[in-house]
Amino acid sequence: MDTPASSGSIVVQDLWKIFSRKSGISFSSSDTEDDSLVEQLDKSDDAVVAMKGVSFTVKEGETFIIMGLSGSGKSTLIRCLLRLVEPTSGDIIVNGKNVTAMSKSELVAFRRENIAMVFQHYGLLPHRTVLDNVGFGLKLRGEEKEAYRKKALGALEMVGLKGWEKYHPAALSGGMRQRVGIARALVMDAPILLMDEPFSGLDPLIRRELQDEMIRLQKEMKKTVFFVTHDLSEALRMGDRMAVMKHGEIVQIGSPDEVIANPADEYVARFVQDEREQLERTEQALAKEKQGKEAAPHVS
Repeated sequence: MDTPASSGSIVVQDLWKIFSRKSGISFSSSDTEDDSLVEQLDKSDDAVVAMKGVSFTVKEGETFIIMGLSGSGKSTLIRCLLRLVEPTSGDIIVNGKNVTAMSKSELVAFRRENIAMVFQHYGLLPHRTVLDNVGFGLKLRGEEKEAYRKKALGALEMVGLKGWEKYHPAALSGGMRQRVGIARALVMDAPILLMDEPFSGLDPLIRRELQDEMIRLQKEMKKTVFFVTHDLSEALRMGDRMAVMKHGEIVQIGSPDEVIANPADEYVARFVQDEREQLERTEQALAKEKQGKEAAPHVS
């Protein structure tokens, strides 16, 4: 069933994913409703319960962060949004359209028009130039060569790669390749941008530079951004809201400040401990500085 677009750009309702470790065995929505079976599967070597009843809403135009440790279900979740991984049960509703109910042809059209994705490992075509990589999605969409090349040039200029359009990916640094990946996503002009740990393989300086670039672009373009990361400092810099995952479940959703100030449980508290300690040190330093100024003799 479709829901009104005003309910949010992305609405996920009771989403489950159970992977079978044995060929020929699959699971259905009825399996997810059997609590004892789910518990049994979770402890067995026959299956992996990757997502357990995940529900959330991403508001139009916000940057929504999904974070958690390795194995928490982050990558499975983002792939389910595009049905690159088929959910076992639940609903994914994007701009009022139920993605989980789409046919294969409807899903192909939906992916081309509604969502663009930036991958962790670039996903560039090595035998094509930078310009052709950026314009490839538009070409698949059926746009004329002159039109899509013009748009691709504009996207490259937007991410600071003007003049690199004739090079091949092998000639670029890691940071530059990721900029190409971002340009390729932006040129599609999709309202929703999915980013799966896009900066995790880069050195800290390049990583921060690309974070700044995405913050700038988001202010200009105001897209809905679904951003997966395991880096809390990155989440704090980039996110309007964040969801913390553990063992396939969302354990807390809130603004980054809310999550740090009021962690929902011990797991979240440990997750944000370093940031809380740093915040406390900063507050103590500011308090000492204030006391020093108040104690200093007044000179008229």
